[in-house]
Order: sequence, then structure tokens, then C-alpha cells
Amino acid sequence: MSQEIGPAARAPSGCDSEVGRLRTVLLHRPGAELKRLTPRNNDQLLFDGIPWVGRAQDEHDAFAQALRDRGVEVLYVAELLERALHEPAARELAIASVIEDVRLGQTLREIVRGYLADLHPADLTTALIAGIAQRELKVGYGLAYQLMDEHDFVVDPLPNLLFTRDSSVWIADRAAVTSPSMTVRRREAQLLEAIYTSHPRFAGTQMLYGPGREWLEGGDVLLLAPGVLAIGVGQRTTPAGVESLARNAFADGVAHTVLVVPIAQERATMHLDTVCTMVDTDAVVTYPPLADSLACYTLTDAGISGPAPFFRAAADAMGIAALRVIDTGLDPITAEREQWDDGNNTLAIGPRLAVAYERNIETNARLEAAGIEVVRIAGSELGSGRGGPRCMSCPISRDALR
Repeated sequence: MSQEIGPAARAPSGCDSEVGRLRTVLLHRPGAELKRLTPRNNDQLLFDGIPWVGRAQDEHDAFAQALRDRGVEVLYVAELLERALHEPAARELAIASVIEDVRLGQTLREIVRGYLADLHPADLTTALIAGIAQRELKVGYGLAYQLMDEHDFVVDPLPNLLFTRDSSVWIADRAAVTSPSMTVRRREAQLLEAIYTSHPRFAGTQMLYGPGREWLEGGDVLLLAPGVLAIGVGQRTTPAGVESLARNAFADGVAHTVLVVPIAQERATMHLDTVCTMVDTDAVVTYPPLADSLACYTLTDAGISGPAPFFRAAADAMGIAALRVIDTGLDPITAEREQWDDGNNTLAIGPRLAVAYERNIETNARLEAAGIEVVRIAGSELGSGRGGPRCMSCPISRDALR
């Protein structure tokens, strides 16, 4: 029987766990930016495949509706950004993020600045997300412009904006806008900064982190329990980034323990949430080959300890006897295939209720055998970017755990 979740109220923004009842979530519906992807540029734009955009949109709409059906308020990045861009401060911040591109040179930089400054907020939103090709900038001139191919981008599209978890994460009532390691993704975080600082919905929001700091991405941040964070360290998030966020979280009183988890950097394991996500207050779904080898260091105000086995240290920090560990797949081959297809990347709507891709049959069966209700969604095209339901969602508001 489906667990019923009441109608979403305009709850105050904030999250103290991964599994408190989800009230408000931030998504980005894929659009024209995905149509910019070709075999020539998808690697440069950090997108793993070339999706069928219309089908990806249908799948994303079904994902959003599945959340609404369970009482979750769905917000969209593009709609929030357009409203925020009515404010001069947000326009200045968003345009500045574009013209920082060193490829432009001084002449083209000033042209792009003027062109974007004249756009209506709706058109500016489209340009910032979908990008601008050389042939589309009719007012362009100068050496950098002339030597571009007509299909080269003066303003890069943002196909990875689909993965809203990477750009920001809420820790208690603070918004931590992240600082991506990859240049092509930094503008995503800067657009989220413009939203949180200028949209009326988020008036008064206190910021815990921001772009331009040490490398940190939201896919590496798990809210294990109130006051307890686990943060993966690898190519996308550095030890310096973890230390910086931890200092801020301790100082603001929104965390007392941070578990730092080194992640072996492979193509399918770039973030902590590609190998481990929470599905209940005491349960995680995890990629078996890493389950026994995951270790962590524990940061508190008192200092650093470790390394220690991650799941043991996590249970201790959370104040529970043990974490239940649910394996991806039923055998090594199935586990590897379903981890590649984001079997570990679940989004909890509430305790024992999680969204997962329908294609991961064995993992979903194991979740249900462990008492987790699985809301299955299609992801044949959405998954081509190598991200699952958790990657595609940034919880804005969850009920506090009791």
C-alpha cells in the first residue's frame, strides 16, 4: 500500500536529513541546452551521452508528477531564475558569470555583456541556460569572434543543470551553494546563488557556502542525521572544500560531526551519492564492491580522528546501533551494471519511501525486501547523463526528524 503524504505546505526552507518527509524540491526540466549536445562536444560539456530530448522531458515530467502525487511541492530552476533576474543584483551576478570566460577576450566580452544586459528576464534565462552559438550572436565582432566556428559557443550551454543536487544543498536552514571543480559547471552554481539571494521566496536565506571557494559539489554531501554530515572526497570535492564547509557548519551550529569519505575516482563513482544513498533513518543502499572498503575520518570541533570503517563511524555519529546496508544487485555483474545505471542514486521522499529508476530491477527488489517502498520512474534517456533521482533533485524543505 502506498504511503500517503499530505499536501505540501509552504514550509520554511531547510533539511536536517536525507529521509525526513520531503515537502519542497528544486528540479530543472531538461530543455534546449540538451539539444546542443553532439558527439563533438558532449565530453567537453561533461555529459556522458546524447539523449533523446523529447523523451527525457517526458521522463522528467513523470518524475515531477510522481513527487507531486505524494504531496511534494516542485520548484523549477528556470522559473525561479527568470523571477530573480528582474532584480538588478541577480542580473549583474548572472551576466558576470558568463563574461568571466577567458576565451572571449576584451572586445567580445564587452559585446556579450551589452547583449545580455538588454535581454528581457525570460530571454536572458534562456540564453544563460541554453547558451549562445557564434552564428546566433549577430552583433558579434572582434578577433575571438571571427576565429570561432559558427557552431562554437560564445556562451556555453548548461546540460548538467539537470543535476540540481550538485549546485546547492540545504543544511538545516542554510543554503550551501557549491563550488564546482569543473569550469564548465561553475555557472550553474552562480545561477543558484542569484536565485537564493534575489528571489522573494528565499528572502533572508543565510548562505553557508558559495561559488569561487574550495572545490565542493553537492553530490558528495549526505545529511545522515540532524547535525551529522558525510562528505565524499575525490576529484570533484577536495579535503580543503570539506574543511571549509565543516568550519562554517560548526560555527553556525548546523552540524557537530562531519565524516570525510575518500572515494576512488572511477567513471561511475565521481560522487559519494553514486555509491551510497539513504532510504530510511537507519538504512542505506550501497554498491557492494565498496561497502567493506569505505573508510572515513571524523571531524568535530575537537579535531580529527580516524580512519575508521565508514558505516561503523556513521552509526556511532548518528547515535544508532548499526546502519542497515542494502546491496545494489544480487551478484557482482548485476551490481556493477545497476550501479552504472544509478541503482544507488535514490531520492527518499520519506522514511522507507524512495524514488528509483525502474530499470534497476534487482536493486529495487532488494529495497522492497528490506521494507522500502520504491516509486519507480523511467530513466532510459534521463540516465544518459549518468545521474539518478537524487542527482536530479535538490530538497529545499523536509520535515525535521523526531
